[in-house]
Amino acid sequence: MARRQLYFKRYMITGLLTFVPLWLTWVVFKFVFGLLSEISAPLVAGMVSALGSTWPATGEFLGQPWLISLIAFVITVVSLYLVGFAANFVLGRRLIDGVENLIGRIPIVHSIYGGTKKLMSVLQSKPSGTQRVVLIDFPSPQLKSIGFVTRAFRDAGGRELAAVYVPTTPNPTGGYLEIVPIERLTATDWSVDQAMAFLLSAGAVGADTLPFAARWDADPASPSAMAPVDRPG
Repeated sequence: MARRQLYFKRYMITGLLTFVPLWLTWVVFKFVFGLLSEISAPLVAGMVSALGSTWPATGEFLGQPWLISLIAFVITVVSLYLVGFAANFVLGRRLIDGVENLIGRIPIVHSIYGGTKKLMSVLQSKPSGTQRVVLIDFPSPQLKSIGFVTRAFRDAGGRELAAVYVPTTPNPTGGYLEIVPIERLTATDWSVDQAMAFLLSAGAVGADTLPFAARWDADPASPSAMAPVDRPG
């Protein structure tokens, strides 16, 4: 009986360790798939509806929700590739500039588009004076969170500060904007891709060591329960 219980626990743990990575991969894929398919879903639904008015049987087959999502996902991916391809040529660049100029004339929309575009461009380059991917004491001094430095500036007293975007897991499109003194940042050697993989996988994919050392006090509620003792960089 004891041996059966031992085997049962062993197989359960093995099954859990096998299932969790697959489940996390599915969660991330489902999120990305849903995000991309929603972009083209209205267009595909309209096309299927128009097609169904002429060929009802075909429209009924293509009108299945899962098939509409799949077609919309493929259309979005192909469209993104074509936009990126066109942006590398003069004609494509002029077309994109024309669309951006049109967006710039629409109130509110130009602010959202401009801010989002600036954020994307900022994440592709390293800010002066600090590493892009950092760790900060958030949401409390006892905890660490991954953040992306979007810019560095100074306050009225001349102290160096950094605007740090702290994304949520596993959906990095939502998060917090923190203003942190430069000396309170913990530098890392991670790239943006590595940090995003760590976030999307809920920590399952990442380096085996973190770029800081910490000590734990006996009282976990103590403000110094987890205090960095060595800040590289």
